[in-house]
Amino acid sequence: MKLSEIKSILPTLENVAFQLEDGTFVPEHFHVTEVGQVSKHFIDCGGVIRQEKIVNFQLWDANDFEHRLKPAKLLHIIELSEQKLGIEDNEIEVEYQAETIGKYGLQFNGKNFVLKNKATACLASDACGTKTKAFEPSFNNLSVENANACAPGSGCC
Repeated sequence: MKLSEIKSILPTLENVAFQLEDGTFVPEHFHVTEVGQVSKHFIDCGGVIRQEKIVNFQLWDANDFEHRLKPAKLLHIIELSEQKLGIEDNEIEVEYQAETIGKYGLQFNGKNFVLKNKATACLASDACGTKTKAFEPSFNNLSVENANACAPGSGCC
């Protein structure tokens, strides 16, 4: 989702809710602690120099249980960041703390904002020889002749 999309959705909402893909919600007392633009200048494993720009939102689950971020307030924060930081209309990436800081894409399901899981990928698979097809293990060459090799009392451990 691009910044312009969230800006057009927020005025239509009564509340702002973020939901993970597994259906659980970010606690409703969350704070948006950052809105910014992140620029990434890097080289991929195939030697291609690349640049990316994203809009970054950071969500924080605070101990402030009475806090509720309203759509107008989030829209104000976004507009202030555009004005003060020159943030462009790029894709939004959301940082949210679970076991560690996770990075998520953002979608809207008609009622809630959904944090979409992101994954790493090779950007130069043709240059470095990685297969684009998912790994499919083959069990054709497995033998069952030693199936009981690690049975209790067999001495394998």
